[in-house]
Amino acid sequence: MRFSLLFLFLFSTFSVKAQTITSTIRGMVKDADTGIPLPGANVLLAPLGKGNLTDVSGNFRFTELVAGRYVLTVSFVGYDKVIIPEILLESGKENIQEIKLSIRAGQLAEATVLSSRPVAFNSVQAITVEQTLRYAATYLDPARVTTSFAGVAAANDQANGLVIRGNSPNSMQWRLEGVEIVNPNHLSNAGTFSDRATQTGGGVNILSTQLLGTSYFLNGAFPAQYGNALSGVLDMNLRKGNDEKTEFTAQVGLIGLDLAAEGPFSKKSKASYLANYRYSFTGLLGAMGVNFGGEDIRFQDFSFNINLPTEKAGTFTFFGLGGISSNTFSADKDTTTWEFEKDGQDIIYKNKMGAVGATHALALNSHTLLNSTIVASGLKMSRVGYVVNPENADDKNLKERDEQTKGRVSLSSTLTHRFNERSRLKTGVYATWQTDGIASPDITTQRVNKINGFVIQPFMSWNYHLSSRLTSEIGMHHLYYTTFKSNSFEPRAALRFQVNTSQQISFSYGLHSQLQLPQIYISGKNDQSPLHSNLLLGPSKSHHFVVGYQKNFSNSMSLKVEVYDQELYHIPVNALSGSFSAINLVETFVDQKLSGTGKGRNYGIEATYQKLLTGQYYYLISASLYDATYIGSDGIRRKSRFDGRHTFSFTGGKEFKSGRESTWGINTKILWIGGFRETPIDTDASAAANTTVYDANRAFAIRMKDYFRPDLRIYWKKSKAKYSRTLALDIQNISATKNEAYSYYDRFQKQVVRKDQLGLIPVLSYRWEF
Repeated sequence: MRFSLLFLFLFSTFSVKAQTITSTIRGMVKDADTGIPLPGANVLLAPLGKGNLTDVSGNFRFTELVAGRYVLTVSFVGYDKVIIPEILLESGKENIQEIKLSIRAGQLAEATVLSSRPVAFNSVQAITVEQTLRYAATYLDPARVTTSFAGVAAANDQANGLVIRGNSPNSMQWRLEGVEIVNPNHLSNAGTFSDRATQTGGGVNILSTQLLGTSYFLNGAFPAQYGNALSGVLDMNLRKGNDEKTEFTAQVGLIGLDLAAEGPFSKKSKASYLANYRYSFTGLLGAMGVNFGGEDIRFQDFSFNINLPTEKAGTFTFFGLGGISSNTFSADKDTTTWEFEKDGQDIIYKNKMGAVGATHALALNSHTLLNSTIVASGLKMSRVGYVVNPENADDKNLKERDEQTKGRVSLSSTLTHRFNERSRLKTGVYATWQTDGIASPDITTQRVNKINGFVIQPFMSWNYHLSSRLTSEIGMHHLYYTTFKSNSFEPRAALRFQVNTSQQISFSYGLHSQLQLPQIYISGKNDQSPLHSNLLLGPSKSHHFVVGYQKNFSNSMSLKVEVYDQELYHIPVNALSGSFSAINLVETFVDQKLSGTGKGRNYGIEATYQKLLTGQYYYLISASLYDATYIGSDGIRRKSRFDGRHTFSFTGGKEFKSGRESTWGINTKILWIGGFRETPIDTDASAAANTTVYDANRAFAIRMKDYFRPDLRIYWKKSKAKYSRTLALDIQNISATKNEAYSYYDRFQKQVVRKDQLGLIPVLSYRWEF
């Protein structure tokens, strides 16, 4: 009996070890213009060489696949071929793809593309969730992925504010499901000089990667559907939950504790849900009394997406996200440890953000699709600063107190109609009710100034294939702000010439505009009221020209080169005479009368050479040379704040198989960015005023040292029959390079002090999917 039991045990153990770990790749193939499923499409799975045809509902399925990397090739008669690379299949988790094919207009359109049809001819990058999880030091944030792209740099290590082609981070726009929203980041004061909130950046994205699908990053001459932005748009899209199987994801790391669930509502329908909750690991440590250099950093957020398809009424989705965060700095009770001005202060920063919305997609007929979205989003940021008495640490006096609020209710409706295989029209309107409030930093009055109104943005875009080689797109965008009756008519145009099946040349032009920052409209600190004359400022504008060349090579490699020129005008500058220009603003308040007579110019060349993850390795090499200048009301052309002159990024990695169950990966990202600029500090005037005083006549005359940062990510993936695990170590700035951040006059030391950006930051994480 004992020998029999031992035999059975050894046999069962051997059977388990010999069991092949498999999972499923499935999805749907649709028409890119109408959203109608395409039955009979051919789907080929590499490297296995398996083929499949979509069913009457456009669905395909590959089952019992060994966990690993795959490539999907999808083709259909009369449509362009699409290749979906870098698919990672893990045990315990199905991989679900939604593939959109574009109709073919000529013979040369047989050229293979590497993703679904891009939303622009030039200056656009798709960001997949797999890249966000794989690239080094992204912290699961798509905005940090963009620093691997040409012409993009982070304004500061601590935040995801983006300097795009020499523009201020405030020139970009965040979108969710195609609609503009308020700043969707925790700790929006991270990395700023004044410790006040920015309009577009933050320490951590509130929307967890668990909910994201493929996002799009645009940084050039945008198509007509994009408005109210000058430098870039990060358009985040939500993925739908698994509609057949309930799945879970748990992750713990320095960023936070993530818990996600997705699945069908019932077996009888295709309705599904996806939800995620996250709590910061630093918050857990803070609750246990642990702090980081006197700072208690906490955040938590919740997000969800519900997908409700119907047979005849189209597809509805309902989504939402919300997050709260705080950063509390407390002065050390032992005053002998104080070294800098901040050491003698108590600072409390709080951030709250939320958004809810719904979308509806309806195919009106075989040639027409109607998409509608409504989103309400809001944001509240507050900061209170106290000066601690060095002789009595329990005695403190209020020094600073300010608050900002933002609200947006946006409705969009877009109609796409394809007349034939050569002509497509896209038209629609964005209508947004927006309100902004700023509590004056003057603590003696604590005025709350608000500004609100409607922003109406209709657009039209017509795509026409002039021949099998030449494609055109012309459009018009109009921005109207009811508060000041601001009008901006903005033509857009693009041409793409297909030299052959692997090369193309393109040209894009756009006139773009952006409303002013709230602190420009609501400015001044006089005794009675803000400087109402600034309320009459119109939007800033720019002409943006881009010429591009792209060549696709075999083995998923490509080269892209772009030359651009951006001419900015109607920039707010000092109404009298001076070097001030809103083109250089990030988070500071404005206390002067302005006029919209300033100008700016950014021009440069960018190159990107990329190999997607095939053959177990990948790389992305990007570089740019650029020049960014501006003209203030004194008529002098100066280097602008973010004129770093060059950017360089190497992002790459290699995977290694270890047996049938394990995969090791090593990834690196190396950033070499030209130093930004700062204005010299007048030491004598600062000492007399006991605060930082700049030499405005020499604005941005100092160029800081070049920025250099190598990052490393090492991960180990282990697959089991019903789940997979990933252990990863991210190290930001592995060389511990002391990159310069800014200078200021320190009242404690009575001298100018240079502050550095972050040093070496290790982040260990463990991810479990089942």
